Amino acid sequence: MADDSYQTASPSSDAPLDDGKVHRVNTTNQSIDDESALPIRELAEIPAIEVISRAAVMLMSSAAEKLGLSEADPMSSAHLDLDEARRIITALAGLITASGEFLGPHAGPLKDGLQALQRAFRENSAYPDEPGQGPGEKYTGPVY
Repeated sequence: MADDSYQTASPSSDAPLDDGKVHRVNTTNQSIDDESALPIRELAEIPAIEVISRAAVMLMSSAAEKLGLSEADPMSSAHLDLDEARRIITALAGLITASGEFLGPHAGPLKDGLQALQRAFRENSAYPDEPGQGPGEKYTGPVY
């Protein structure tokens, strides 16, 4: 089982970061009560494909929230923000396009997720962009 926390300073290093704290990122969505119980991984030990995939999933989740897809009626979502969604989808498209050759079996599902977000953006827009002009489409080509 892979550890899901990262430390940005070497655990054997006595030199703290600028603020004097060890910085950890918990990606398990679990409550952290005892920091000493957290599994720690060096960022240098994490394979690039894992870093890229996790970044893509985080961008997808953020875009879905900004599109209101977590609600039964996306247009009534308190988190609906198409301007922010456009930026996030474009960043996601750039990441997936630039790293496509390294994604292996992850490429298909990530591209499918990106296209679903691009279509949802078009559906939620009062004035949909022309095909090829939507978020991220300069990287992916038109999405219909």
